[in-house]
Amino acid sequence: MSNIAIKVSGLTKIYPLYRSPKHRLLEALSPSRKKYHEDFYALNDINFEVKKGETVGVVGVNGSGKSTLLKIITGVLTPTSGEVIVNGNISSLLELGTGFNPELTGIENIYFYGMINGKLEKEMEPSIESILAFADIGNFIYQPVKSYSSGMFVRLAFACAINIDPEILIVDEALSVGDARFQAKCFSKLKELIDRGTTILFVSHSTEQITTHCDHAILLNQGKILEHGEPKKIVNLYLDLLFGKKVNPKEKSEITITAVDLEKQAHHEELNATFETRPYYSSGEYRWGDREAEIVDFVLFQEKNKFPSSLRLNKHITLEFRVRFKKEILIPIFGFAVKTKEGVTIYNTNSDVQKGTGVSSVSAGNEWFVTVSLPMILSSGDYFISVGIASKSISGEIIPHDRRYDSIHLLVEATPEFTGLVDLSAKISVEVVSHDRTT
Repeated sequence: MSNIAIKVSGLTKIYPLYRSPKHRLLEALSPSRKKYHEDFYALNDINFEVKKGETVGVVGVNGSGKSTLLKIITGVLTPTSGEVIVNGNISSLLELGTGFNPELTGIENIYFYGMINGKLEKEMEPSIESILAFADIGNFIYQPVKSYSSGMFVRLAFACAINIDPEILIVDEALSVGDARFQAKCFSKLKELIDRGTTILFVSHSTEQITTHCDHAILLNQGKILEHGEPKKIVNLYLDLLFGKKVNPKEKSEITITAVDLEKQAHHEELNATFETRPYYSSGEYRWGDREAEIVDFVLFQEKNKFPSSLRLNKHITLEFRVRFKKEILIPIFGFAVKTKEGVTIYNTNSDVQKGTGVSSVSAGNEWFVTVSLPMILSSGDYFISVGIASKSISGEIIPHDRRYDSIHLLVEATPEFTGLVDLSAKISVEVVSHDRTT
C-alpha cells in the first residue's frame, strides 16, 4: 500500500426508488417491514487502485455513477458497502458550491475552505497571494460569493483546490464552466502538479483531455466498471457507448470526399490488395461495425509517390479507399479523421457534412472508390488516420457499418520551419524606422 494513493474495494451505493411519497410512508409504517421501493445501484461492486503520482480519468455516459464515485472517495457520501482507503490529503473540486459558504466573501471562503481541509488560518496565509492571482477576480474577492457568476465561482474554487499543496486532487467536470483562457490556465497548472507527483483523479466528457493528460482511464456504465486501462483504448470504448455499440468488457485546410459507383468506373488498378497488407496499416487499429459495408483496401500517394517512407511538408496527399457493400444501404456516409498519437483530433469530417454524396442508396454487391484529398501541413511526428462507413436511416439514426479507428499510421519527416501541430504558413515582417537623433 505504500505506493497506492487510492484503493477502492467492493464499493456499492444503493438508493431506494419509490413510485410516490405515499409508498415511502407505507414502508416506514409497515409493521412487517414490507418493501415498497426498488433498489437502484448507482455503483455496483467497484474495484480499482490509483498509484501515487498517477493521473486517472473517469469516463462514462450520463448516469453511469462517475460523480457518485468521486463523492464517496472524498467523503461527501457514504457507501452502502465496500471501502475506500486514501493515503494522502485530498483536495477536491466537485460540483459548484462544494466547500463554500455563499454568505461569506471570497476571501473569507478561502480561509473557510482551508479550515474544512484541515488547515489553520496561519497555514493558509502563504497560499493567499497565489490563490488571488490564479482566481483573478479583482475586488469581487471582498464580495459575498452568492453574488458571483458561475465563472467567477469556479475560478476561485479551483484556485483554492490547487494551491493548498494537495497530495491527491479530485476534479469532477468543474473545468467545463470556465472560458477557454481559464481552462488553458487550469491545465497548465494541472501539468505542474503532475510533474510534482500529485495524484489526480478527474471526470471529464472531453476525450481529448483523457488521452492527453491521463496515465490510466476507467470506463463506468450503469454503476459498473466496464473496462480500465490505457486511455486511448478506454476512449474508443466510451465512444462506442455514445454511438450505440454494445461494449464487450474485455493548399487549404479542407478535405474533399467523392464517391464513384462501380458501374461508372469499371476498376481501379491501384486498389487491388487488402487493407491489412498495406505498408501504412496499423495493426493496433480498433475496428467495429455490422460489416454490411466494409472498407477493404486503401492506397496513399504523395504527389506521384505511392506509400513514401515518410511524408514531406507542403506536398499534397491523396488517399483512396475501396468500399464494398454487402447489403442495400440507405444514405451512405464516409468519415475521415486525423489524430496525434496521443489521440488528439486534428481534423474530422465526413461526406454528410460536406453536403453528401448525392446517393440515396447503394445496392448489395456494389463498390465505391472514395478519394480523400488534403494538403500536408502537419509537423514532424507520428499521426493516425481513422476511417468509417456508416448510413443514415429515414428517421436520421446513424448506423455504423465499418469503423476503423487509428487504422493508418503516418510518419511526417522533420519540419525545421515551425513547431506545433500544423503549418499555418504565418509570415513575419518587420518595418524598421530610422530616427536620426543627431539633428
